[in-house]
Amino acid sequence: MATEHSAGTQAHGGAAHSDVFPPFDTNHFSSQLVWLALTFGALYLLMSRIALPRVAAILEDRQATISGDLDHSVAMQKQAQDAVVACEDLLANARARAQALAEATHLKLAEEAVETRKSLEHSLKESLEAADVRIAAAKARAMHNVEEIAAEAAAAIVQQLTGQAPDAASIASAIAAGHTA
Repeated sequence: MATEHSAGTQAHGGAAHSDVFPPFDTNHFSSQLVWLALTFGALYLLMSRIALPRVAAILEDRQATISGDLDHSVAMQKQAQDAVVACEDLLANARARAQALAEATHLKLAEEAVETRKSLEHSLKESLEAADVRIAAAKARAMHNVEEIAAEAAAAIVQQLTGQAPDAASIASAIAAGHTA
C-alpha cells in the first residue's frame, strides 16, 4: 500500500487551503475589521493617554527652558551693555582726570623751571658781580704794581743813562703825566 500525498497545501486541522491571500479573503473580512477596530482603539487610547501627554510635557519643558534661556540671555545682554556703558564712562572720566593731572603737572613743572631759571640767573648775576669786583680789585692791584714797576724801571733807566739816581717825586710826576696823555 502506497500512500500518496497530494501536492496541495493544507491548513492546520487538515482542511484544504484556498488560493486567496488571507487578508483579502472575504470569509475573514468581518473578523479582521473587528480586530482592526480593537487594535486601533487600543493604540489610540495608549497614544492619547500615555505617549502624547509625555511628548507634550517634554515639548512644554523644552519650550519653557528655551524661553527661560532667551530671557536670561536678553537680561545678560542688557547687563553687558550696561557694563560697556559704565566702562566707557569710567574710561572717559579716567582720561579727563589724566588730562587734568598732566596739565597740572605740566604747569607745575613749567613754574618750577621758571623758578629754577630765575634762581640760576640771580645766582649767575651775583657771581658775575662778585667776579667783576674781584677783577676790579686785581686790576687795581696790578695797576698799582705797574706804577711801582714803571717807577723803578724809569729810575733805573735814568740812573743808567745819567749815572745819578733821580728823585722819586720827579719820577711820580712823569708817570702821572703819562697816564693823562
